[in-house]
Amino acid sequence: MSFPDLLDIHPDLAEGIRGKLTANQLLSAVTWFRVGGPAQLMFQPADEEDLAAFLKKLPEGVPVLPVGLGSNLLIRDGGLKGVVIRLSAKGFGAIEEIGNNRLRAGAAVPDKRLAEAAAKAGLDGFAFYTGIPGGLGGALRMNAGAHGTETRERMVELVAIDRQGNRHVLTNADMGYAYRHSAASKDLIFTEAVFEGTPADEAEIRKEMDDVVAHRERAQPIREKTGGSTFKNPEGTSAWKVIDAAGCRGLTIGGAQMSELHCNFMINTGNATGHDLELLGETVRARVLEHSGVRLEWEIKRLGEFGPEGAIAPFLDKLEEAC
Repeated sequence: MSFPDLLDIHPDLAEGIRGKLTANQLLSAVTWFRVGGPAQLMFQPADEEDLAAFLKKLPEGVPVLPVGLGSNLLIRDGGLKGVVIRLSAKGFGAIEEIGNNRLRAGAAVPDKRLAEAAAKAGLDGFAFYTGIPGGLGGALRMNAGAHGTETRERMVELVAIDRQGNRHVLTNADMGYAYRHSAASKDLIFTEAVFEGTPADEAEIRKEMDDVVAHRERAQPIREKTGGSTFKNPEGTSAWKVIDAAGCRGLTIGGAQMSELHCNFMINTGNATGHDLELLGETVRARVLEHSGVRLEWEIKRLGEFGPEGAIAPFLDKLEEAC
């Protein structure tokens, strides 16, 4: 399917813009699951100024969604109406040391690249990013974490552009961070952030990073088309434990499967659709709810229009029955 071309409807949007505008860009090309319909319009701004100029001109009623590396994102088969903003490495991928044990990094920087830069600078506290397959924009938005450390422990302040093209500087306290959550307005697009570590020996930092990588290779299906952890850990337990107990390890629907290696990871075995993956996830949620009473919450973000196979109800409609 495709959407009406926004550049035909609003031809002035392209005037003076230095970045790249693409109508009906298939999002399967930019997500780790390799599924998803088109973005009505994808915009890759040249820099922060270009992003702000575009947003100032964009009509208020047109939806806007920033998409980073697409690692924990499930785009539905019907695609996304409005504009998808994808920050480029060229415009938003710089990292610099700024003194006082701090680094400034663009929102398009991959998490593991920040960990590498911190190690070279002799700054401890960033090794956990080595095992997170995403970009800093998403990490800042969802307070990404692993191995006992979260983004909120490293982030000092960030820069964001709002829906009207205005620039904001937000402190750590402004973000309202909690487990895999921030309270920042969904209208904000993060462009860069300042992070702080503690001085340490580079060799010791790299040993910690190597341990993170070794654990990930041992325990996670990193060579598969996956989206990272599918569900948040419920209070007092791990998501994989309740999934396993409900008999869902290896569960397959169409081309989607709960990994045999780590059953809180969904994988596209080769020909999955967005519908296959979301149906599998909701089937797992329903079975876990029935087995243990635990209501798993999605950690993967599911966005867009459902395709021709129709909508998928949360918990396959079993939530209300259990309440």
